[in-house]
Amino acid sequence: MRILDLKEVTKNVRDLFIDACENIGDDFLSLLRKYQSKEESEIGKKVLDQIIENDLLARKEHVPMCQDTGIGVVFLEIGSQVVFDGDIYEAINEGVRQAYVEGYLRKSVVKHPLDRVNTNDNTPAVIHTKIIPGDKVKIRVAPKGAGSENMSLVKMLIPSDGVEGIENLVLKTVFEGGGKPCPPIIVGIGIGGNLEKAALLAKEALFRDINDESEDEIARQLEIDLLKKINELGVGPMGFGGTTTALAVKVNVYPCHIASLPVAINIQCHASRHKSIII
Repeated sequence: MRILDLKEVTKNVRDLFIDACENIGDDFLSLLRKYQSKEESEIGKKVLDQIIENDLLARKEHVPMCQDTGIGVVFLEIGSQVVFDGDIYEAINEGVRQAYVEGYLRKSVVKHPLDRVNTNDNTPAVIHTKIIPGDKVKIRVAPKGAGSENMSLVKMLIPSDGVEGIENLVLKTVFEGGGKPCPPIIVGIGIGGNLEKAALLAKEALFRDINDESEDEIARQLEIDLLKKINELGVGPMGFGGTTTALAVKVNVYPCHIASLPVAINIQCHASRHKSIII
């Protein structure tokens, strides 16, 4: 049994959110450069060049790469042998509070979805928890902006819709979103489970390594086909037209009921911010 000091959790959450807002991953920057080099639209190439310049400037000046520093999303994997000396959810929210106040990040969370009064510290975070074997805790964080989140959806398809129905839904969603989610985007897709599980699968898909592929053969082929078809839509960088609408498609799957085909689409803008640590 291991007792985990929650002050360590708070500090790590604080540092992870600030780091995520200021420092895009090298693998993501490399992918942006790859697509910039082959973008067929001149304005699209210029937009991608400006995105890369912006990301590098954010790193250098230690400022957020985007003014929308999002709502805090946290995935926790807690070892079954770990014991806390208090409330881990409060420890996480304290880390979010410190990050957004001390890191001068925009506070975008309101206390109630209808009265719209700002909490002034970007809490509470959206926290998902999973119990795993061992005595470690893995913390993954993402500041999730609203522009791309607003273009996301969950749709309960039926089994006869099949792959074609899924592809049509994804392409329609991306095309109608246009420039609103700030492309080039990453498209997280969750297929299976039920209403809420599909949405969670799609969100988790956005945390995957930008260059990985699904271990599931059917999902992997869907990722390949959809990325090609999305980039043939012509939406382009920031919606100005071009051949780079998406940088990646990530498909996560889960068993489901014989009468259902739940599909969730979670869109991520080009400010693909997520960081993780194991403590």
